[in-house]
Amino acid sequence: MKSDLSINFAGIKFNNPVLTASGTFGYGYELADLIPLKKLGGIITKTITRQPKEGNPQPRIAEVCGGMLNTIGLQNIGVEAFVGEPLEKLKEIGIPIIVSIAGSCDKDYIDTAKILNSYKGISAIELNLSCPNLKKQVVCSDLPLTRDIIKGVKKSVKFPVIAKLSPLITDIAELALQVEKAGADGITLTNTYPAMAIDIKTFKPKLSTVKGGMSGACIKPMSIRSVYDAYQKVKIPIIGCGGIMTGEDAVEFMLAGASAVSVGTASLLSAKNLIKIIDDIENILKEKKIKNIKEIIGRVL
Repeated sequence: MKSDLSINFAGIKFNNPVLTASGTFGYGYELADLIPLKKLGGIITKTITRQPKEGNPQPRIAEVCGGMLNTIGLQNIGVEAFVGEPLEKLKEIGIPIIVSIAGSCDKDYIDTAKILNSYKGISAIELNLSCPNLKKQVVCSDLPLTRDIIKGVKKSVKFPVIAKLSPLITDIAELALQVEKAGADGITLTNTYPAMAIDIKTFKPKLSTVKGGMSGACIKPMSIRSVYDAYQKVKIPIIGCGGIMTGEDAVEFMLAGASAVSVGTASLLSAKNLIKIIDDIENILKEKKIKNIKEIIGRVL
């Protein structure tokens, strides 16, 4: 028996629920020589801003027990460069493309979204409202600003809008509900957790910005809790992320309520992990005699 892995997420048809997480897979096409990109459910690009950003100074990545820290600082080429060759190469893959965007104010988000709206081949926008390694506060901690961004972007584009939220919120379920009320078509839970590490040989922080975002296996239980709590309150679909290293991890997120998952750190370790996760999900469903993957969404007993 071959299980049906396809998912309809806010009107987007994914052949399977495994997506790349923003920030860990470049713009999405660079690893075409390493894995069959067409086998992925979809690609979420690294975050794009209105103007190019150089990002934070080196060192920007540090390995820690159970995961990694990063302080990339949203380095990117800017939206006007992105809609040229990068977007054209993404469209050639033939799978859904979700473009992650960010800004320092609601106008930045809206202006970037308006430019993207003029181009074909984009399936959705993911609003990065939760990057923890910028100098300003996490955007989604400011609810009025979050509402303004979502409403403004929704008016500016023809495709679905997904809000990526931070776990550093007292009540993630309530925030998810407010984001839904503001008009978001879906949510991504969660971004990285603020953390730091110190080199005991030099007595200096391992990151140039002292603190950065923690990702990897160690954050999975906390991220699953966020997905589970939000699923109890919202009707819009959820992309679960944070510590997905195996197909078992992906299924765990879906049992908690995620309709799809995005994989980050595991793809940095090896791009082939993305394909293995897809294959593992299929094997798990086959073992459980589950015909359609939709049957496991929110099915935790």
